[in-house]
Amino acid sequence: MDRPTTLSAAFVRTVNKPGRYGDGRGGYGLSLLVRATRNGRLSKTWSQRLYINGKPAMVGLGNYPIVTLAEARAKCVENRRAVEQGRDLRSPQVPTVAEALERAIETRQQHWRNPRTAKAWRSSVHNHAAAIIDRRVDQVSTADVLAVLNPVWTAKPELGRKLRQRLSVAFKWAVAADHIATNPAGEALAGVLPRQAGNGGHFDSLPASEVPAALATIDASGAFWSTKAAIRMLALTATRSSEVRGMRWDEIDGNVWTIPPDRTKTAKPQRVPLSTAALAVLEQAHTLSDNSEYVFPNRHGRQTTVEALSKLCRDQGLAMTPHGLRSSFRSWCAEQGINREVAEMSLGHTVRGVEGAYQRSDLLEARAEVMEQWGQHLSGKGI
Repeated sequence: MDRPTTLSAAFVRTVNKPGRYGDGRGGYGLSLLVRATRNGRLSKTWSQRLYINGKPAMVGLGNYPIVTLAEARAKCVENRRAVEQGRDLRSPQVPTVAEALERAIETRQQHWRNPRTAKAWRSSVHNHAAAIIDRRVDQVSTADVLAVLNPVWTAKPELGRKLRQRLSVAFKWAVAADHIATNPAGEALAGVLPRQAGNGGHFDSLPASEVPAALATIDASGAFWSTKAAIRMLALTATRSSEVRGMRWDEIDGNVWTIPPDRTKTAKPQRVPLSTAALAVLEQAHTLSDNSEYVFPNRHGRQTTVEALSKLCRDQGLAMTPHGLRSSFRSWCAEQGINREVAEMSLGHTVRGVEGAYQRSDLLEARAEVMEQWGQHLSGKGI
């Protein structure tokens, strides 16, 4: 597609090549920025280059097609007139959603143990909220946020929840900074978002007696080997998805896996006893992981995503989430009369109160016995 001398409504509508396209001389600095998002869509954003107090500045004008070419041109004339009158359009400036997200991240990241958390926040919002990311926070309505959430809310429930929460935090910052009066990703959405699979916000789980059959269903599926193996390892160790997905070979010493503090809820290293069944999964992974640093890499050798595990459960029609396997294990412990301390420590929980104050051991040997019994159960050989 040829680059036009000036923009036209037809060109703006059809252009699909990323780049910045100017409106030519007499366009008052107007340009259209076309960007490709990771989900294969295009983001088209208006901006105006002005000289304010003798210095160049870019002023955002909103997203196409919400803002048309005619509206963008009219706004450029208005802004140019304001500059001639000595007004500084940047002060005070209402931030975009992207800018509000950055401010929100800044206030929170000092409390995040995992340095990759900030990157995950930016990635999810920029990839799945491209329609609003470059708009000012005061130009985003609840309907706009709903339109962003609808494609993923029921199809990818975990992503949907995280996306809404991250947007909500960005808008809460904007409310606190007095840029907007209400949070468009807040309570107003509660009554209009469709119900997600689950039980009152809890992770779906199966009775312990049904988990072996569920794992057999997953094993028989045509999913990538590491996705199936990661779910089985989740079940066998009763650990968290992020802990298993980030599992590296150098964390394993014999029949003990030590999870580093940056991947545990307690921010402390956690020793996990590996049962005979878990060691068998590792043996299979060792032959298939193709020298990746991760035990359960995706097809490209990188860390498997949380959505890959959740999607496999959904595709097989299983009434459980990967995280729900921890609930299944805890219920099994209660049914078997397993000591409470041992059960809680097996889940990586901190034992609190007087009980925790006097407990200095991580009960590795006792937990190893429990995990061996649990492994036999999941293999159909136990109780």
